[in-house]
Amino acid sequence: MFAPLEREIIEVQKQTETLGYWQDAWLRLKKNKMATLGLAIILILILAAIFVPIFSSHTYDEQNLMMPNQSPSFEHWFGTDNLGRDIFIRVLYGARISLAIGIVASLINFFIGVIYGGISGFFGGKVDQIMMNIVDILYSIPTLLYVILLMVVLKPGLTNIFIALGIGYWLQMARIVRGQILALKQQEFVLAARSIGASKTRILLRHLIPNTMGAIVVTMTLAIPDAIFTEAFLSFIGLGVSAPMASWGVLASEGINNIRAYPFQLFFPAAAISITMLAFNFLGDGLRDVLDPKMRR
Repeated sequence: MFAPLEREIIEVQKQTETLGYWQDAWLRLKKNKMATLGLAIILILILAAIFVPIFSSHTYDEQNLMMPNQSPSFEHWFGTDNLGRDIFIRVLYGARISLAIGIVASLINFFIGVIYGGISGFFGGKVDQIMMNIVDILYSIPTLLYVILLMVVLKPGLTNIFIALGIGYWLQMARIVRGQILALKQQEFVLAARSIGASKTRILLRHLIPNTMGAIVVTMTLAIPDAIFTEAFLSFIGLGVSAPMASWGVLASEGINNIRAYPFQLFFPAAAISITMLAFNFLGDGLRDVLDPKMRR
């Protein structure tokens, strides 16, 4: 009576073994409803931010002083601000800026953090000690604090936000990659690569770093909402994107001045920030589960 169940288990095991690492991860990610929801929200937001403003009759900086502070309607889905600008288009234009900042910060996080942490973990010894001491010193300073100080020195602007975020957002990635490399560099496949004369650069780039991609992808995904929130906060306090550019932080700053009379002006940009951060966190948590080799059966 147990034979059918045993055959089913064996068949499932064989099917899992024939799948590649990333194929199996994708199949299990699709079964995670919250991660799938987060991915769907992110894709919809990206597509809407790219294409909707192109075909809309309104622009993010178009003023209509005859229609200030209009409530949401069929013509203006999110209403208008005190200068008659369409809030819906401004929110989508703000999504362009926020997502661009998040993605650029994540890429900087990838290139600097992976290389730095990989070198530190692979060479070890004094090299590792010196490099990690530098990371520890920088890590002891709150990220938001030195980003604010840099923005005060560099002055507000989109390019300066990229510079400020790029200087310190790679620290967590460097720590994670360094820990992964330390755990992997004594494995048999590394010893086999050394025995056939592979160079240190080849071992690091072709063998060790690819085996840490799971942790790298998760860290990059979770770094995006952090960068988006940082940019929104900087713009909110006047140190980020300058008017008339429509960042979510700028929209929230403008909306809070009219929160009593026109609360929708604050609600929509705040909701956009919250939903986007939740979506990336749902996706990041799902990726953390599916990319963990210990959970692959």
